[in-house]
Amino acid sequence: MNASGTRAYHFAFCHFSSVQSTSAAVKKSAMKVIGIIPARYASTRFPGKPLALIAGKPLIRHVVERCQQAKSLAEVIVATDDTRIWEVAQGFCRAEMTAPDHPSGSDRIAEVAARWACDAVVNVQGDEPLIDPAVIDAVAGALAQTEMSTAATPITNPDEYGNPNVVKVVVSATGRALYFSRRTIPYLREAASGSVSEQLAAFPFLKHLGIYGYRRGALLRLVKCPVSPLERAEKLEQLRALENGISITVVEVEYDSVGVDVPADVGRVERLLGASR
Repeated sequence: MNASGTRAYHFAFCHFSSVQSTSAAVKKSAMKVIGIIPARYASTRFPGKPLALIAGKPLIRHVVERCQQAKSLAEVIVATDDTRIWEVAQGFCRAEMTAPDHPSGSDRIAEVAARWACDAVVNVQGDEPLIDPAVIDAVAGALAQTEMSTAATPITNPDEYGNPNVVKVVVSATGRALYFSRRTIPYLREAASGSVSEQLAAFPFLKHLGIYGYRRGALLRLVKCPVSPLERAEKLEQLRALENGISITVVEVEYDSVGVDVPADVGRVERLLGASR
């Protein structure tokens, strides 16, 4: 197992406060936060992925059950454009049908959020059956003081350093995102000639995790904005928020995502689930 896999079950800790304090912040502010999981049937690399069985349960059910363990969520909703997913999901949580032509997961969850009386939304990826509920609570807790939030974890695996599929983020001293990129950022001018391991030791590079929290108003405002130049260049929709003046608080956690992208990932996740029991 690589370094990222071994960290999958660690508890999360915020960059600027503990998970417990961020969860408390949600309760103290009396914010109603709902978790929405966008789920599409049509996946190029893994058609029908949300319904793929993992240890006897559909993938989407594993994600829902992790979300239901989070202390900060008042409701967990699956947002889908496919009746097959809707029929299965409503057996263990609320499921809502959405338009089939949404260009992104953010647009899909915004359709659901627009119909709900809530203060904030946490968008949990539908292909992460091992998502740590503490990470959800950390991202939700940050919304007590910001319009949008997400999570990141230190990069320790050299294979992720130059991988464009591993998105990097740099943050300010106050924990706000300065930029996200598929390139390795920042560029270490004085250590650039060193090995990857030396550069990882020289600077705390952060890997962005694909979980987002939104104040409801910020989400509905964001999806009305056109695709921005940086978003188009990097193919990262969070850059649309930064380009339109929506700040993103980044909570640093000791957790790394273990997603299901292709059928071969099913066995890997089943082994990790077995190891955790």
